[in-house]
Amino acid sequence: MSLVVVGLNHRTAAVDLLERMTVASTALPKALHDLTGREHLAEVVLLSTCNRTEVYARTTRFHDGVDDVRHFLADQSGVDPDLIGEQLYTYHDDAAVAHLFGVASGLDSMIIGEGEILGQVREAWSAAERESTVGQFLSRTFRHAVEVGKRARTETGIGRHAVSVSSAAVQVAAERLGSLEGRRVLLLGAGDVGEGMAMALSGAGVGEIVVANRSRARGRELASRVGGRAVPLDDVLDVLVSSDVLLSSTGAPGTLVERADMEEVMRRRDGRALLVVDIAVPRDVDPGVANVFGVMLLDIDDLKAVGEQSLQNRRAEVGKVRVIITDEIDRLRMERLAREVAPLVTSLRERAEELRQSELDRHSSKLSALDPSTRDMIDQVTRGLMNKLLHEPTVRLKDAAGSARGELYADALAALFALEDLPTGEDPPMPDAEG
Repeated sequence: MSLVVVGLNHRTAAVDLLERMTVASTALPKALHDLTGREHLAEVVLLSTCNRTEVYARTTRFHDGVDDVRHFLADQSGVDPDLIGEQLYTYHDDAAVAHLFGVASGLDSMIIGEGEILGQVREAWSAAERESTVGQFLSRTFRHAVEVGKRARTETGIGRHAVSVSSAAVQVAAERLGSLEGRRVLLLGAGDVGEGMAMALSGAGVGEIVVANRSRARGRELASRVGGRAVPLDDVLDVLVSSDVLLSSTGAPGTLVERADMEEVMRRRDGRALLVVDIAVPRDVDPGVANVFGVMLLDIDDLKAVGEQSLQNRRAEVGKVRVIITDEIDRLRMERLAREVAPLVTSLRERAEELRQSELDRHSSKLSALDPSTRDMIDQVTRGLMNKLLHEPTVRLKDAAGSARGELYADALAALFALEDLPTGEDPPMPDAEG
């Protein structure tokens, strides 16, 4: 079996394709089961954020498994699989692990070192566990990825003073207006990204923060934390008439503010300009709003300049994180190799012990005539001889595990000692992964 990741992100695809590919949290269970229902996908985790949609899978056949994922993504986006091929990346085995570790560490984010992605990786893994679309293989890999993400932020400065996507949106808004001090800001969406924007706004000296959210309770709770006020979604257009900035980040499946709505808002504003920063994927605001007179519309693509500056500030830390990732890939590989050979070594020793006991039993009538100390000595001598004979093959097998030579050793050992019924190359049964 192979580990593969197939996906696209902010570097390989424009926002319009990203939003078509996005899987909403409410649609995630169905999508996961759709994937695992395909012939060559044994385990699956689906990571879908505003910057990426990626499928991590354990495949039964590499190329066929990749095709299964490509066709799923094509179905998801409604785009011909041949047309999205150039915008998809595919990594397998160690390269797939390295990519996942880089994602969890914030190296693959638009804003290098941002912390939101680690929680998103953890939640994608948890969702797959809830839907039982992962087994021990992917669960161990994702648990290790979360550990790598934590280690990268603890042992390097990659996350120090990091700019998140939400704070970058506020930063871009402040730069376009010169300052947010005294401005009235309408915040559309009170999820994790919306919360991050609210926290950033609270330190920017804004005059008022108004929060609109599908869940009124969540909206009121966030508004109270930043000294703002909450309004229902139905009041968004009325609030926009007196606002200076709209920051939008909901997880809604379709647009919430249409061009015709914005044209009516601008007629009521008496010519006052309005800044709209829509970082939702899929977008909350109709792209046609950019053509409405007096409206400046920015989206997730406009945050890339902030990401480039973040990369410049953290370039020295990127190398340190990559060293950690390399170390952790080696550690994961060694752990996996040890699990692969452990059942064979155990079976070999059990087989040898069976033969030793069988010989002792065959001569039991003669051994019974000996005094207990002599019988014990014979038991110890035969056990010691067995251990010495098995020591060198065991060491050589463990040292060669995972290589072509190791596979030859394992196959020969299984055949010579009648261990053919033992499955090799698979993980032995392990306790269920923790969530």
